[in-house]
Amino acid sequence: MASIWEYANPKKFIETTDRLLPWLSVTALLCLVVGLVWGFFFTPDDYKQGSTVKIIYLHVPAALMAINAWMMMLVASLIWIVRRHHVSALAARAAAPVGAMMTVIALATGAIWGQPMWGTWWAWDPRLTSFLILFLFYLGYMALWSAIENDDTAADLTSVLCIVGSVFAVLSRYAVNFWNQGLHQGASLSLDKEENVADVFYHPLLVSIAGFVLLFVALVFLRTQTEIRARRMRALIARERLQ
Repeated sequence: MASIWEYANPKKFIETTDRLLPWLSVTALLCLVVGLVWGFFFTPDDYKQGSTVKIIYLHVPAALMAINAWMMMLVASLIWIVRRHHVSALAARAAAPVGAMMTVIALATGAIWGQPMWGTWWAWDPRLTSFLILFLFYLGYMALWSAIENDDTAADLTSVLCIVGSVFAVLSRYAVNFWNQGLHQGASLSLDKEENVADVFYHPLLVSIAGFVLLFVALVFLRTQTEIRARRMRALIARERLQ
């Protein structure tokens, strides 16, 4: 079996992801359509939350991907620091806007759910606050990449920022466990089956999550390809100026 590090070669990465992207895109679209239509139109209202419970088919997958996108960026950043593979740094950069958009979706859908349930659009709940800080780290990460002209220097500094921001990614996931006084409910999905939502909501939620995961992977592949080509273009322009 070929080493995974061969995909650090930009040409190999583009060739491989070009073959995967059509399948990922179609499967992601299929899962999203099935999961969301199944969840919104073919599941009953909750006996306590009414129809507002159906926001979980957007909120939970988006929140899950917002956190895991940052963790993916952390892994890619560590690979850059240790191995100096440019594709990993560019993959982290490519994932940031996607993760930021997932965070916006999670915050917005959380507010839509919170207003009828809590009587307010926003509360300084530990999980909500750490999630908002995570979003600010996303903005800072993208701004730092844009502010530094040298790609290697930008990759170094954003990797450090990513390591620091990972604290809030973890907090946004486990804040409910750390601070019991928070308003936010516990996890909708858990290894403990008793803590999961009812099966009638659980199965379409899994399909929606699969769609969000595949969509994230497809977008990161596509954006990483774009970042690789943009880096090549900058290098060619810089070479021509020296000549």
